[in-house]
Amino acid sequence: MNQITMHGLRHIHASVILYKKVDINYVSERLGHSNIKTTYKCYSYVIKELRVETRN
Repeated sequence: MNQITMHGLRHIHASVILYKKVDINYVSERLGHSNIKTTYKCYSYVIKELRVETRN
């Protein structure tokens, strides 16, 4: 059985709330990132998936 680390839980949490369309500025603040660029870089795949979903 694979163990989920605290970092893994944090990443899952951020991904889920982004998928729920929570504003990225809020997510960035919640994660304690110094700026939104960090959040966007880490979670750009979620944002891209949401764009594709919106187009369909």
